[in-house]
Amino acid sequence: MEQLPSSFLSRMEQMLQEEYPAFYKSYEAPRKFGLRVNTNKISVEKFLEISPFSLTPIPWVSNGFFYGEEERPSRHPYYAAGLYYLQEPSAMTPAERLEITPGEYVLDLCAAPGGKATALGAKLQGKGFLVANDISNSRAKALLRNLELFGIRNSMVTNETPGRLAGYFPEFFDKILVDAPCSGEGMFRKDPDVAKTWDETRPEFFGKIQKDIIANAISMLKPGGRLLYSTCTFSPVENEGLISYVLEHFPEMKLLDIAPYEGFAPGYPSLGNNDERLAKCVRIFPHRMDGEGHFLALMEKEGTLTPSSDRPRTKLDKISQKLLEDFFQNVSAPYDFQKMEVRGSNVYYLPDKDTCSLKGIKFLRNGLFLGELKKNRFEPSQPFAMALSGEDYAHVINLSSSDERIARYLKGETLLLSEAETPAQNGWQLVCTDGFPLGWGKAVGSTLKNKYPSGWRQMG
Repeated sequence: MEQLPSSFLSRMEQMLQEEYPAFYKSYEAPRKFGLRVNTNKISVEKFLEISPFSLTPIPWVSNGFFYGEEERPSRHPYYAAGLYYLQEPSAMTPAERLEITPGEYVLDLCAAPGGKATALGAKLQGKGFLVANDISNSRAKALLRNLELFGIRNSMVTNETPGRLAGYFPEFFDKILVDAPCSGEGMFRKDPDVAKTWDETRPEFFGKIQKDIIANAISMLKPGGRLLYSTCTFSPVENEGLISYVLEHFPEMKLLDIAPYEGFAPGYPSLGNNDERLAKCVRIFPHRMDGEGHFLALMEKEGTLTPSSDRPRTKLDKISQKLLEDFFQNVSAPYDFQKMEVRGSNVYYLPDKDTCSLKGIKFLRNGLFLGELKKNRFEPSQPFAMALSGEDYAHVINLSSSDERIARYLKGETLLLSEAETPAQNGWQLVCTDGFPLGWGKAVGSTLKNKYPSGWRQMG
């Protein structure tokens, strides 16, 4: 065990008292590894039928599983097919405990790298609108990639400060997740480098940032909407202290009970303003559960939730419409041409949302990038492939996950097809593994030209 900061340990001993020895000893135990099934692409039951891994259910997450450190799910073709996300088990809890109904407008305010945003997007099942925001442009790019890998087609990835974002979306969202930047004390076991950079000033530093974030998040929440605040730290000022601030300054917000689990610990009113409602918060400690440290608080805004019903309508020019109609003759999944928009030569499928103005907002992607219009043809995109199922396209090259050509395809190599695999006609093929899309290829006789994008390719 790495040496932990003495002032941190003193505070934890005072907080936990008789539980402190068990907490301290938990740092000698190995960290746990988690996998969350992408229910946007596959049911948990079906995944367990085909899973090549030895999995144990995470009891407080309906689609979460522990896997052994010796296994390498990130190297399996199913990872490239977006069938699961690798995530620390406790970190799965916030998105699990924020109830989402398909069709709602949802915001993940501090979303990168996408663990919680992909979970929220999967819950929407392609209906409604997900805004996933991160203030860091480089981290927002990683967020976009993960949403694309998961096949989330109804999202907008923004790169704004919470204050600027609030100007665009006043009382707009049904549900908001704020997984706030924090001092990271709950991750000391998972990442010892966090402990090395920690000092006593960090909780106060992040506490000020969190107050600004939560105030802007509340302003974007509809009356009757729900907000889940979470951190991966034990620090009182960032947890009960922050929620005390909300209760004192935003009387329209009330704390709700969180669906229980036997390992959850209640919040400590004495670590905040002594408001007994703080006991509704949840703390996750590594000596009580098989995960790292986390804090959660679920709140609801006073009022009655009203559904959003407006939908975008666009009109394509005749040439674009014809090229898209030609390609979509081979697509059986329902796509509405009145939700397609051409920007330059790129075609996007817009998510369901009302008509609020987004002029001037910084974003990386609004909707699903379908592909590019070129002279006399439409070329489909990688995100479009990931948003399809193996049954959604008429021309499929389906390779077993054990086929050595899968690794070569993911590296960008040209593939040779057997006589039985050679399609009856040349052209675009949806390349799948065990029926799950990986990307596109273009058949020329028995040769499959690789269209897997360079930025997605696996090296080595």
